[in-house]
Amino acid sequence: MAVEHEQARDSFTGYLTTGHEWNGITELNTPVPRAIYFFLTLAFLFSLGYWVLMPAWPLGDTYTKGLLGNDQRKIVAASLKAAALNREVWTKKIANESYGAILAAPALMADVRETGHALFGNNCAACHGVDAKGGPGFPNLTTSSWLWGGKPEDIFTTIRVGINSAHKDSRSSQMPAFGRDQMLKRDEVFKAASYVYSLSNPASKEVDPKDVEAGKAIFAANCVACHGEDAKGNPELGAPNLTDEFWIYGGDLDTIDTTIWGGRQGHMPTWEARLSELDRKILTLYLLDKRTMTQ
Repeated sequence: MAVEHEQARDSFTGYLTTGHEWNGITELNTPVPRAIYFFLTLAFLFSLGYWVLMPAWPLGDTYTKGLLGNDQRKIVAASLKAAALNREVWTKKIANESYGAILAAPALMADVRETGHALFGNNCAACHGVDAKGGPGFPNLTTSSWLWGGKPEDIFTTIRVGINSAHKDSRSSQMPAFGRDQMLKRDEVFKAASYVYSLSNPASKEVDPKDVEAGKAIFAANCVACHGEDAKGNPELGAPNLTDEFWIYGGDLDTIDTTIWGGRQGHMPTWEARLSELDRKILTLYLLDKRTMTQ
């Protein structure tokens, strides 16, 4: 509770009191520390100097330019112009030189990694992940296992036309639904899945050897046209290698069985209209570099 008193001098400090008391504590009327005046004066002088030297005061449709003539718009414009000129130097090399020459040039690849990372993050990471390692239904782009081939020209074309996309030259592929469309019986689908599973898991005891042997015959009769007799796929058809450890939808027995039963049809959009030829080449180089770095 505050109580009003007449000003008096505190016997201990010698300062006058303000006349206010809170629960027995009397407020002293102490002077403002000199440091406060010093910093206030310093701030005032700085402000005054800034107003004189730098653009500060609005004057209708213009403003005071300041003695230094500092113009942030001009500085930013000059910076952007310099960046554009610098980009033009290395992008011309990217556009004109071969993939092999660019991959062997550390300075160019430094620019490719920086720009490619941004391009990939803005356009591809939503499906393939920021690390390009994919996920269920989306391929890992850091491996040597590519559906349509992993040569630079193959990757560039895939980015350009897409897969099962609206592009007139789109890559097209589809895994038939052998079970759903009654091309194979339920037990035949499982036997075929057992055989396919054994190709990438030869030491596994999860599958019955008899099912594997029966599935081999079913595979030969129904699957070799796309995946080949050795089951290592066909890049010309977009048919994956079934003998390695890289799977788009999953390589466990249940998932393989589901794939054979219901089929698969992936989709990748065409990027020809959205990304320039230069950007598509940078993305191709970025993916080639990612693959090299993870091997």
